[in-house]
Amino acid sequence: MAENTRHLLLVDDEESLRSVVAERLADEGFEVTQASDAASALKALDSFAFDVIVSDLRLPGVDGLASEASAKEGRDVIKAAIDRYPSIIAIVVTGYGTVKDAVEMIKLGAADFIAKPFQFDELMHVLTKALEQRRLSSENAYLHQQLDERFGLGSMVGKSAPMRALFQLIETVAPTAATILITGETGTGKEMVARAIHQTSPRHRGRFVALNVSAIPETLLDAELFGHARGAFTGAVAMRQGRLEQADGGTLFLDEVGTMPMALQMKMLRVLQEREFERIGESRTIKVDVRIVAATNADLGRMVKEGSFREDLFYRLNVVQVHLAPLRDRAEDIPLLVQTFLRKFASRDASKTEDLEGGVPTVSQEAMRRLMAYAWPGNVRQLENAIERAIAMIGSRTQIEVGDLPADLQTSEPSTTPSLDLPADGIDLAALVAQIEKDLIERALARTDHNKGAAARLLGLKRTTLVEKLKRL
Repeated sequence: MAENTRHLLLVDDEESLRSVVAERLADEGFEVTQASDAASALKALDSFAFDVIVSDLRLPGVDGLASEASAKEGRDVIKAAIDRYPSIIAIVVTGYGTVKDAVEMIKLGAADFIAKPFQFDELMHVLTKALEQRRLSSENAYLHQQLDERFGLGSMVGKSAPMRALFQLIETVAPTAATILITGETGTGKEMVARAIHQTSPRHRGRFVALNVSAIPETLLDAELFGHARGAFTGAVAMRQGRLEQADGGTLFLDEVGTMPMALQMKMLRVLQEREFERIGESRTIKVDVRIVAATNADLGRMVKEGSFREDLFYRLNVVQVHLAPLRDRAEDIPLLVQTFLRKFASRDASKTEDLEGGVPTVSQEAMRRLMAYAWPGNVRQLENAIERAIAMIGSRTQIEVGDLPADLQTSEPSTTPSLDLPADGIDLAALVAQIEKDLIERALARTDHNKGAAARLLGLKRTTLVEKLKRL
């Protein structure tokens, strides 16, 4: 039998009517099970999860007689079906000219009711409508799940071309053992990406251990990363595991890896090559099974050329590079991020938003335009702080206005013209204009998934003009 067959339980004490309706329903593609009373209906529900139940509201009791009291039997059947199978479609049939009991059943979860006598086409109309509503509900739930999974890996949200490419890259590399280097400006969410990679990898049952290299003094960083033996140095009163050991079987995230001292870079290179190290004050070699995910907002390639970062370590870290686009290059993600932060802060401060519809304040269109036009030098982190401030400023109001936003968003009018300093010794105007043109073309192509026609429209160019510029570039 096909899996998409719709199974229907038809409950009615009138055998002649029940048989005719069952036959017609079978012709419409339903697999029909019949029941003549409450007891047989309940027995059928015990043994099978039906898609639909169509039941007379008044069924004969144990004495076989239908009466006013027998309405309870029908209610019990409908209620049992809904309680056991919340997604079942329940259609109530009533033959006594009143909808009071039927309305009561709808409040309990029945989809609809139909009064006797009825035409079969009328029953089919009610069934078709109910089935379509369930389909739309299931589809909506599925799409929400897909949004959570595709447009929100963990706490990550976005639907722009750069974010779609990022989600695809994470899905591709997370199951592998490859070392990953995450690059991007401050505030773009590099640690969030690292956590998403860990959670979607085979190592998700292991620990995710994060270490901000720039936040630890150079004299303590060695011990923090590799651990130390008791008495290894003054104050080492006990043996301590380092972050590498803590992450064994999981993922070690090294943030701001570009600030790692040269001496430590050599030790880290050995870890990546051999997956082993020694604690400070010990000669015993410790083996670890750990995936390294590093992140930086610095240009490590430039640092290699300058001699401030080891070339061999750079190549070991940069097996797979994941670049995070700045928020200014994906303005279409801002409304989605705003909604995420509004829900976050509303749930944190439920008492402030309990009188609002849905418990979440809204954002005026003018305020949203300011948010989408702003350059966001601090990226997603700055946007989150701006929304937190705005919620604190609205008081008892239900909508965030421009005046609730940080001062720099209120006083500066968004402009598409970049702000540039003119140094005293002058500039190479032609080179600068060419670089700006190149950057804008690259952004337009990235935002449109390299659709030249769409990119040309974003830039206010003809497609042929854009193609010529690309050839020249």
